[in-house]
Amino acid sequence: MTAFLFGILSSLVASAIVLVLGLLRGSHPVGWLVSASSRLTGTGIGRVYRHQSSAEQDIARDLGRARWIKVLAGRGNVLTRDVFSPLWSGELSLDSVQVLLPDPRNQGDSWLDRRSRDIQLFDAGFTPDLLRNQVRMNMDYLAHVARTQSNFELRNFNLPSTCRVIATDRAAYLTFYSRSAHGRNSPCLYVRAPGLLYSIALQQFDSAWTASPPSHPAPQS
Repeated sequence: MTAFLFGILSSLVASAIVLVLGLLRGSHPVGWLVSASSRLTGTGIGRVYRHQSSAEQDIARDLGRARWIKVLAGRGNVLTRDVFSPLWSGELSLDSVQVLLPDPRNQGDSWLDRRSRDIQLFDAGFTPDLLRNQVRMNMDYLAHVARTQSNFELRNFNLPSTCRVIATDRAAYLTFYSRSAHGRNSPCLYVRAPGLLYSIALQQFDSAWTASPPSHPAPQS
């Protein structure tokens, strides 16, 4: 038991060290150090991006090599940008595409409401219903592209969401949400398969997927 706990602790410490180094040096930390730490701890960390938005070019490249894709997002704006356009246009053919977005139909103290309150603290232009409406628009977009995608499925969740996951059969991109910054300005990790963090990413997605019913197009407000 002691050895097991020490292994987990060492993995977390090594991950924190690599993350800090990546933040200090920008989106491309020292390659040999990241690789060595990844092999030593089994975390699978390949790259660290200071901001999630700087990873989009690499995400687009990896999507072109994937057999399947899983996305868990707090808003889903990336799904409507150039990163995913080759998939929706039919240029890419995959075995399956699974997407999880927050449920904009849940009113009251939902995850969307809690996240909206956090964002309003540092973004004066963020109104209470803005996040909900953005998710609703992204769902409408996906409802249209799904008509030509037989391998696509969208589900909605109302669960605590602390990170964004974009995973393929080869790797995953993890963005850890901050209560004081938009997701696009938060740090992002690239983790390879197999590896501890890759397994955690898939477990996070699969748990939310199992607990979420199939989605239907959200009604317009």
